[in-house]
Amino acid sequence: DVDLEANARISHLWIVPASGGESRRLNPTPNHEERPRFSPDGKRLIWTSKATDPTQIWMCDFDSGSGVLVGKPHRVTNLSTGADGGIWSPDGKNIVFVSAVYPDCKDDACNKQRNDELKKSKIKAKIFSRLFYRHWSAFTEFKRSHLFVQSADAVAAGLWPASPASSPSPSTRATGERLQEARDLTPGDHDVPPFNLGGQDMYAISPDSQEVAYTSNIDEVEATSTNDEIFVVPIDVGHASGLPTTNSQAGGSRYPKPKKISTSPGADTTPLYSPNGKSLAWRSQARAGFEADKWRLLVQDRQLAKTRDLTEKFDRSVGSFAWKPDSTALLFAAEDHGGAPIFGVSLGTEPSRPVGGGAPELQADDLVFGGDMLFFTRMSARAPNEIWRMDSTSKNELATYSLDSALKRVTHMNDALLSQIDMQPLEPFTFKGANDEEVQGFMVKPSGFDPNMEKTYGFIDKNREAALGASYGGYMANWILGHTNRFKCIVSHDGMFNTESAYGTTEELWFPEWEFHGPPWKNRELYQKFSPHLFADKFKTPTLVVHGQNDYRLDVSEGFQLFTTLQRLKIPSKFLYFPDEGHWVLKPQNSQLWYKTVNDWVDQWCK
Repeated sequence: DVDLEANARISHLWIVPASGGESRRLNPTPNHEERPRFSPDGKRLIWTSKATDPTQIWMCDFDSGSGVLVGKPHRVTNLSTGADGGIWSPDGKNIVFVSAVYPDCKDDACNKQRNDELKKSKIKAKIFSRLFYRHWSAFTEFKRSHLFVQSADAVAAGLWPASPASSPSPSTRATGERLQEARDLTPGDHDVPPFNLGGQDMYAISPDSQEVAYTSNIDEVEATSTNDEIFVVPIDVGHASGLPTTNSQAGGSRYPKPKKISTSPGADTTPLYSPNGKSLAWRSQARAGFEADKWRLLVQDRQLAKTRDLTEKFDRSVGSFAWKPDSTALLFAAEDHGGAPIFGVSLGTEPSRPVGGGAPELQADDLVFGGDMLFFTRMSARAPNEIWRMDSTSKNELATYSLDSALKRVTHMNDALLSQIDMQPLEPFTFKGANDEEVQGFMVKPSGFDPNMEKTYGFIDKNREAALGASYGGYMANWILGHTNRFKCIVSHDGMFNTESAYGTTEELWFPEWEFHGPPWKNRELYQKFSPHLFADKFKTPTLVVHGQNDYRLDVSEGFQLFTTLQRLKIPSKFLYFPDEGHWVLKPQNSQLWYKTVNDWVDQWCK
């Protein structure tokens, strides 16, 4: 939901029959809630809630027959650093989740003390001694995201203290058996998982509930490395403990250290066990430092420790993927000609060609199986995400997953709103680009478009064109500004203006070091060749600049430099500056202002 008055977006829990039907609120609270996960037996539900500060994981019993929560929801976690991303172990006995902690703290009391000191201090200065010191839109405070495991049995029994301020201590069943409190599975000075902007989970639990596979980057300088690796570590929940490191003693036993199983110099991420437990699949990139490299689908035989590429002959990048219930094949989404249809690849004895496909306008993501039904989210240029499903007519044949005959929509959350809006589809076309290469483009006609008007006025008025771009598109807009005067106006949102200053202020240095073959002091000629600011003497087009103060991917100084240059050149220009936004404009009222300002600017110069 969007609350304009509160200037916030609020997520709630909803439920819908798997076969489709009416959606309804599951937990009628005003709190922000997300990531619901059913227990393996379907009798309990966990989710992340902002009912407390910090965010914690909550649980409630669930009646699958009536589809309602039973009893009163109660909190699962009580770490002072909060909790997110909860998943169930397949045996239903444990919950694995993520919390950002101080890596040198051995227990939650230490984390709480550090947090309290930071909040109470009148000194707001920060001391940095390494990269990353900030990422995306926040300063890291040098915390690390770690995986924790906690007994679901203890939570169900209500054995944990109600407040994170309470001192953690082992609890005991009525039988006298000690129950484990939240334990850090990945202690140390590395993020588990690494920073990401959503998508498939970067950790998973084996079907026998004995092992966790996860993603982490252990390179010395993370800011220049895309080398995320896959590790496995036993859950080993047989001991009561607070937050031990791998070198700590707990109950007389040492917790096992993680084992790295991936070997690619590029990124390896999103591990997922096969239902039969014999294989582990993940997405992998071959080249170090190349964030946009092709994503391959690798599968490792867990017993033989042999890994092979199932998509070696497939020239698309693998997105979200899921195992077939019989462990014989995987289905995955892959970007293709502007869409993201679903493909499949059989495990077999030799690598197989992916099969399947579907309509280009299909944008599939978040694939997951429920029985023989594949569920996924689907969006398009005309509608936001809804849940869809694909049915199988056979348990053995991959080809029976037919998009044409088995694709069914499950939710209809936006039908009422979309019925009031004339949303035009994306219409693909191709044209010749640089070096006579064929380039794909998309056209969106205006709402209420009348094809008969074309006969009278022509199709496009070349004298009233505008160019708009954000992020890399912002860089393209800035480049256009110094290389052509064909456009009546330009909008540049969070774009790179000065390649050298952008290098010194961005956080993920692998971007410029890949594109420009190193840092500026080693390849200055290339940085200068492609820096828009060095072509300012050719600027003439009226330009709207948009930038957010908390954008650490492309620092706000890029926007300030561009606007200053435009003003000194006496070129009509405006700067829409957001002191409370990052690379994206997320707050509802800010979003309204963004659209109004951009539309007004284009209307001013093109109408």
